[in-house]
Amino acid sequence: MKRGIFALMLLSALLLLIGCSAAKETAQKQELKKVTVLLDWTPNTNHTGVYVAQKRGYYKEQGLDVEIVQPSEGGAAQLVAAGQAEFGFSYQEEVTIARTTGVPIKALAAVIQHNTSGFASPVEKGIKSPRDFEGKKYGGWGSPAEEAMIKALMSQENADFKKVEIINIGTADFFTSIKKDVDFAWIFWGWTGIEAEQKGIPLNFIRLKDYSDALDFYTPLLIASDDTVKNDPALVSAFMKATAKGYADCISNPGECGRILLDSVPELNKDLVLASQEYLAKEYKGDAPVWGQMTEMRWQKYADWMYAQKLIEKPLDSQQAFTNEFLPKE
Repeated sequence: MKRGIFALMLLSALLLLIGCSAAKETAQKQELKKVTVLLDWTPNTNHTGVYVAQKRGYYKEQGLDVEIVQPSEGGAAQLVAAGQAEFGFSYQEEVTIARTTGVPIKALAAVIQHNTSGFASPVEKGIKSPRDFEGKKYGGWGSPAEEAMIKALMSQENADFKKVEIINIGTADFFTSIKKDVDFAWIFWGWTGIEAEQKGIPLNFIRLKDYSDALDFYTPLLIASDDTVKNDPALVSAFMKATAKGYADCISNPGECGRILLDSVPELNKDLVLASQEYLAKEYKGDAPVWGQMTEMRWQKYADWMYAQKLIEKPLDSQQAFTNEFLPKE
C-alpha cells in the first residue's frame, strides 16, 4: 500500500516537473522576438554568418526568432526603411543614394572589409585594362553606377566610353552570357571568380580597388532603419551580437560554416560554397580591428566619387550613413 502511494507521488512529481519544463519551453518560445533579415540576392557565402547564427542558436540566445528571406520587388534599402524587414543586406552605393534622397537607413557592419569585385572577361577576349573595353559589349543589371564606373575607369586611360555597348542582362548567368551575349561583366571574385576556376575558365580580372582608393567601398553591408536604431537599440545590439558571433565562426571554421549554409540552402553547389567560404574567411574581417568595422574616410571617399560622377545630387553626410556602435569591441 505504502509502495503504491509512494509510486503515485513519484509519478505525480515527475509529471509536474515535465509539465513545468514544457510550460517554460513554450513560454521561452513565445518570448522570442520575431525578426526578419532581407538578403540582397540569392543566398551565397556573403550571407553565411546569419545562417550560422540561426542554426547554432546564437539568435535564440539573444531572445530572437530570426527569419532569413530572399528579396522580391524593390531594393533592400527601401524595404528595410519601410519596415518590411528589421535588417537587410545592402551595399555602400545603395545606402549612399538612399541617404541623399531622404531614405532613412543606416549601415551597421561591413560584411566584407574590402571590395572584392571587378570587371571579368574570358582571357580570349583580350580585356586586360579599361582601355580594352573599347569595342566590347558589357553585360549589366541596369544600374547607373555601372556606366559611371566604366566611364571613370576608361577616362583614366584616355579611352572612349562611347565605344562600349551596354547590354542589360539582368540576373542572367555570367558564364552563359559571356559565351553568346557579352564580352565582360561586373562580378565578385569570391563567388563567380572561384566558380570560373572550378570550371576551368581562365578570366582576366580588373579589380576596382586597384584603380582608386575611392573604389574600395563596402559591399555588402548589413543595414537597419534609422527608426530601429534610434528606438530599439536593444534589438539592434542583440541582433549584431549574435550575427558577429556567426561571422566569427565563418572566419575560424569556414568548412563547418560552409556546410551549415549548404544544409540551409541545399540547392547551392557544394564545391563552390566550400571553396568560396575558404576564400572569404580571410576577407570578412580583413585588416580591420574587428569584423564589420567601417571608417568615415572610406564612406566619404566613395560618396565624393559618386557626387563627382553625378550619381548623387548632393554630398553625403557620411557620419549619419553608418555606425560602429553595435559591433563587438574586440
